[in-house]
Amino acid sequence: MSSGNDCQPQTLTKPTLDEREAAELVDRVFGLKVSWIRSLPSYDDQNFHVRVSAEGADEYVLKITNSQDSQEPDLIEVQTRAMMFLSAEGFPSAAPYLTKDGNIMSLESGGTRSGSKKYMVRLLTYLPGTPVAKITTNAQILYEIGRLAASMDKVLSEKFQHPSVKSLHRGQFIWNLANVPLLDQYIDALGQNKYRTVVEQVIEQFKDKVIPKLSSFRACINHGDLNDHNILVDSSSASLEDPQYRVSGILDFNDMSYGYYVFEVAIAIMYMMIESPDPLSVGGHVLAGFESVLPLTAGERGALFLLVSGRFAQSLVIATHTALLYPENKEYLTITAKTGWKHLMTMFEVGQEAVEKMWFDTAQVYKHDAPA
Repeated sequence: MSSGNDCQPQTLTKPTLDEREAAELVDRVFGLKVSWIRSLPSYDDQNFHVRVSAEGADEYVLKITNSQDSQEPDLIEVQTRAMMFLSAEGFPSAAPYLTKDGNIMSLESGGTRSGSKKYMVRLLTYLPGTPVAKITTNAQILYEIGRLAASMDKVLSEKFQHPSVKSLHRGQFIWNLANVPLLDQYIDALGQNKYRTVVEQVIEQFKDKVIPKLSSFRACINHGDLNDHNILVDSSSASLEDPQYRVSGILDFNDMSYGYYVFEVAIAIMYMMIESPDPLSVGGHVLAGFESVLPLTAGERGALFLLVSGRFAQSLVIATHTALLYPENKEYLTITAKTGWKHLMTMFEVGQEAVEKMWFDTAQVYKHDAPA
């Protein structure tokens, strides 16, 4: 859900290629003949599921980056190299198909309706699986997602190297969890109602209780968007009553940035709450998985409630603001809002102490009976 390296959510930069233009792009840039193509939902880039008549892996995602982000080739290169690195490390992330010139991406003019705008184009391997949003999550997969989040950030932070890795320091990036205070400039989109009151409370508490403690948190590289549509799973058991899932794909590295380990677990908890019939219970299972790899410090644990609340606020405020600019894309932009507002309100009604107790008590149980 990225939107550039400044604090502007989705400006008028989204590509608008049709399927014919996209197929021609695949042929011209990558030398592959498209046999089937279908548009995929997206936030501010444009994505197509593509099948080609070639040997080996023949399904890809054509990713056409919005014209604003396309002006930052170093950042896109680092994100792509990180995907390749993770794939080599055994994580289920995509890898790029090289252009005819042997590059991992190409800056191209976009379609007949796009004027003179330039878009960065990549062709990524298509990852099979079902989005978490389309399954009924259970404790097992929530634990696995938490463990994956910690493992991914840890290996990126300890082993990933690239000459342009400094481009991941995105100080004013609106989706970095440290930047919850930047929501002040978009909050008018909410109007005057109970939702705005809670968001203002989140922002003020974040300024008072989280921002001063950031320097004590352990820094790392964050994926930054482990939401229920960016994690794919498949079932590793035939049992319909108690399915066992494994993560088969990690999508969308557009929001990668330097942050903190506790950011990643907070983001994962928030998005796993969205589709859950028992959202307040989710956090303990995700946290247990995360802490099986990387236990949080007392200070990091103490910030978790406000970090989860802050991510809810980011997602809901930015979606509302952006949907006003792009009413034609409102359905996709407000996916989280359908249940997100209810969950955020419930968190504040129940209160930080009770929610934390639920999360921490659940995580403690795993320490005595950890999954294999």
